Amino acid sequence: MKTRAAPAANLAYGFETRAIHAGAAPDPTTGARATPIYQTTAYVFDDVDHAASLFNLHDFGYIYARLTNPTVAVLEERIASLEGGRAAVAAASGHAAQFLTFFTLMGPGDEFLASRALYGGSLTQFGVSFAKLGWTCHFVDPADPENFARALTPKCKAIFIESLANPGGVVVDIERVARIAHAAGLPLIVDNTLATPYLCRPIEHGADIVVHSTTKFLSGHGNALGGVVVESGKFDWAQDGRFPSLTDPEPAYHGLKFFENFGDFAFTMKARAVGLRDFGPALAPMNAFLTITGVETLHVRMERHVANARRVAAFLAAHPKVAWVSYAGLPASPYFELAQKYLPKGAGAVFTFGVEGGYEAGIKVVESVRLFSHLANIGDTRSLILHPASTTHRQLTEAQRKAAGAGDDVIRLSIGLETADDLIRDLDQALGT
Repeated sequence: MKTRAAPAANLAYGFETRAIHAGAAPDPTTGARATPIYQTTAYVFDDVDHAASLFNLHDFGYIYARLTNPTVAVLEERIASLEGGRAAVAAASGHAAQFLTFFTLMGPGDEFLASRALYGGSLTQFGVSFAKLGWTCHFVDPADPENFARALTPKCKAIFIESLANPGGVVVDIERVARIAHAAGLPLIVDNTLATPYLCRPIEHGADIVVHSTTKFLSGHGNALGGVVVESGKFDWAQDGRFPSLTDPEPAYHGLKFFENFGDFAFTMKARAVGLRDFGPALAPMNAFLTITGVETLHVRMERHVANARRVAAFLAAHPKVAWVSYAGLPASPYFELAQKYLPKGAGAVFTFGVEGGYEAGIKVVESVRLFSHLANIGDTRSLILHPASTTHRQLTEAQRKAAGAGDDVIRLSIGLETADDLIRDLDQALGT
């Protein structure tokens, strides 16, 4: 049976075309147009020599589902294409993607810097759980990029920021932080979950590694957990001997040196061949399939997400029971100019506002909505609401919550694809009860 190949990789296809086609082609055996779900744990080798070449990383192919899977591979290539990266490795969740990233970079006693304006789970992962592995995170106020330069230590291995912070909507000056990182010989890691590559392109502004919780906007329907790490292919891992994990002989592969052998995709190869192999946070084929399906409509969905968010944010900004709105798409936002530069198509669809009356008033609002869903997720087709101080950020101190943009009066919204007037009406009645 004849099938058409995927579009040539060397052509400059548009974002929308790549969101639908990158990494995929009709199935060569059946002609199936949609990427199949390869629900298998293992793959047959041609012979002993073929198996040996795969296990030694001399040839590329499929060995075992903890390392590689054809459905997952399509998703990896597609997101790498959309981010403008060299290669990607998928994981079971966004947190798993972050773990693989830092495991590939760090050793016991190493340190890194991170914006303090992060998702609450990342603050805990970096500040508490990573400490148990001997990794130290120094949290930095990202409002002034020079704070990162002042916080650097000789043991630092990376700088981590969110392009659009969850939940406060803080926009970080990626280019300035990238310059600081590179001057110190460090990679800049950017979590691009809230913005997605449709709204923000961190690699074009100097990022070396991009991570996502694909669970959010990339999947888009609240039905598939996942994460991904994208490597730009531009960072020199050999400088100053600072990254022995990538430059020194790897005992598990007969002394193979990842950067020497794999060059501009050495980081993702190491994350896959060692991190995925030894810790096992593999993405399930079904979740990869659901995320691929979601990515195909990413550009269409993000346009509606942003349009709805602008209307809802403007409504809340004028509401008498709302003390403030933190949305970078509003001209009054201190991040408005940065958003125009880094998010020219819109400042995303997740933002916060403060309700008059503090903690108790915030709880009352989330318990009074009828159309919004009260749950701990973002990036769904459905509009979602949360009171971070009593949920996602409750494990933090009051000072940490405020620093992360999750104070007692804060309500987080993830604006979905419903009719904007219906969302506004629902919030209006909840604020008025």
